[in-house]
Formats: sequence, structure tokens, C-alpha cells
Amino acid sequence: MEKHHNFRRPGSPLQPAAITYRENPDDKALAAYSDGSSLGNPGPGGWAVIIVSPEGKTRLCRGTIQNTTSGRAELLAAINALLELPRGTPATLRTDSQYVSEAVNTHRRQWEASGWRNGKGLPIANNDLFAALFALVDARPGVVVEWVQGHAHDPHNALVDRLARAEAEKARAERH
Repeated sequence: MEKHHNFRRPGSPLQPAAITYRENPDDKALAAYSDGSSLGNPGPGGWAVIIVSPEGKTRLCRGTIQNTTSGRAELLAAINALLELPRGTPATLRTDSQYVSEAVNTHRRQWEASGWRNGKGLPIANNDLFAALFALVDARPGVVVEWVQGHAHDPHNALVDRLARAEAEKARAERH
């Protein structure tokens, strides 16, 4: 099942919640792979998600974004992956974006404590999407966000990379 969205910079209807510590999912967990791509920064972009069941069945979701940055495309991919994961189901979200994985696993507490400001006192870029991502992570306490090295021969990661790039190319073609 594919979903195509044309995301515009949304407000932040989802507010970040308190940090929830998650246990590692077991071998019956779903695996989700996400990737985003931007042709220019900003430029046309795309995202792709693959959900893999413990039995090996896959489900694909992808979409285009007309004007985005690579960071926003990666965040939208992770958000869409979490939206596809059923609540209450253990899962691992794998992303080759350290921007996304470190935000969830390392930077969140500091950002929330500082009122969504960085070390220089400036607002965190993409805080609307980070707030949405954190709310979805909190709503799925069985989900672990894990960084995987890009282009390291993981077939699912390689596939979402190609599909996100293809969606970005499609978005570019739609502009002309």
C-alpha cells in the first residue's frame, strides 16, 4: 500500500510529551526503514518507508515533497514510518540519518529543557517536525529508533534510499 503526500511545513499540532524509556523489541518485532531525499537544499524531495514483519512480509509507503531540505525529508520519512506502525507493537525504526536518530536518542532532553533552543540560544531547526516525531515515539513505547550506516549493504536501507530519491525526482518532474 502506497501513500503519497505533499507535505507543507505544518504547525506543531503534536506537542512533545515526557520522555518514555523503551525496552529493546524482541524477535517478534516489526522493522521499519525510513529515508528522505532532497534535490537541493531546499529543493524537491521525497521520502520512503518499508515495514518488514517478523515473517518477512513488506509494506511500502512513499511520497513527494515539493520544497524541502534533506533534514525535513528525513524527519518526514521517520514520522511516516511511525504513523504506519501499529500502537502497542514492538518495532525498530532504522534510519541512516544521524540527524533523526541522535535527536530521539540524545538531544531531546536538552532541547526540551532549553525551550527548543540550541547551544547558541537560537531556535532548533525543524522543531515542528521534531515535536511531531517525539509525540509519535511517545505514543509507541515499544519502538526503538536505531541508526544504521547508509550504503553498507543493508538491502532494506538501500531500497528506501533508492525509492526516496525516485520520489524526489518525481517531485522535480512535477514542478516543470
